[in-house]
Amino acid sequence: MRKVTRYPVEGHNALWHIYKTVSPWKGVRNFIWIQLSRYCPILSVKNWIYRRMLGMKVGKHTAFGLMVMVDVFFPEKITVGENSVIGYNTTILAHEYLIKEYRLGEVIIGENVLIGANSTILPGVTIGDGAVVAAGAVVHKDVAPGAFVGGNPLRDLSRSNASAEEIVIKADE
Repeated sequence: MRKVTRYPVEGHNALWHIYKTVSPWKGVRNFIWIQLSRYCPILSVKNWIYRRMLGMKVGKHTAFGLMVMVDVFFPEKITVGENSVIGYNTTILAHEYLIKEYRLGEVIIGENVLIGANSTILPGVTIGDGAVVAAGAVVHKDVAPGAFVGGNPLRDLSRSNASAEEIVIKADE
């Protein structure tokens, strides 16, 4: 179960209430920094932008691939541990605006985690240390440490009790 805080709204859909929850200037400022980081090929510069300009918690030697899209309005709710890889064009959301409510939730990605390209991580999830998320996955629930998951809906892809790291090594042999 995702850990999100729900905020009901009345009248128009929740997205029309966006600037009651976050400053439009914060959105514009963050959008500019995020777009710069999406195209930046220098990992240390990307991490500096994420840490200093967006308030994310990013561990040492973490690598964000090109075109990664982090939450524009609440990037400070995203934590990524050391030595993790966030694959090309992955989206990490800390908010979701629905019809009758909006939801906010912390996203915690552990250490030595691999997120495959084109994945979407929804608000309120924790991805444990050493987990592997296959390309194109929609992460809508917590992922256990060392798990190998993928798909939509998200499911366990491991075929044995081996750790995700061992599975990846066997595939390379």
